[in-house]
Amino acid sequence: MKRVAVYCGSNKGTRPAYAESAEKLGRHLARRGIELVYGGGCVGLMGIVADAALKSGGHVIGVIPEKLVIKEVVHEGLPDLRVVKTMHERKALIAELSDGFIALPGGYGTFEELCEVLAWSQLGYHQKPFGLLDVAGFYRGFLEFLDHATHEGFIRSQHRELVLVEEDAERLLRRLETFQPPKEVKWIR
Repeated sequence: MKRVAVYCGSNKGTRPAYAESAEKLGRHLARRGIELVYGGGCVGLMGIVADAALKSGGHVIGVIPEKLVIKEVVHEGLPDLRVVKTMHERKALIAELSDGFIALPGGYGTFEELCEVLAWSQLGYHQKPFGLLDVAGFYRGFLEFLDHATHEGFIRSQHRELVLVEEDAERLLRRLETFQPPKEVKWIR
């Protein structure tokens, strides 16, 4: 695994554990020689994970739409910043560059990105691993909702298994690196 996309909030959230986990994840990625691919911002958890990876000697690729560069939320210290026109281009390029995906806590944008990459996996557009870093139970309600949707027949159980969940960054990275899609998954084509 050469590169991992990290989806996360442009805010820090209310609990110190969120920022601490973002920092740990950035350090772990750098120590493992895994490049960070993310949304290119300098604010919130986005800035924390990028700064931690950079301070630990990691390589960071930021992908940001022009509109957000103009709003001055771009991380100016990135060695590799790619400016695109739209959010759609941003998401496509992040997915193309990455060998796996991790979601830290975040808001609407994070939820949308993680659901999109899972849907792409379900549809067979990629077979890359996806993990939730469930900091302080942040994703507990979301995971319960996924279980409910599975129980109600809207998500196949083999597709539900595509979501790897850990509370610890190091354990989650190990699982992503050893991920094998379940053999019973029938990729929709």
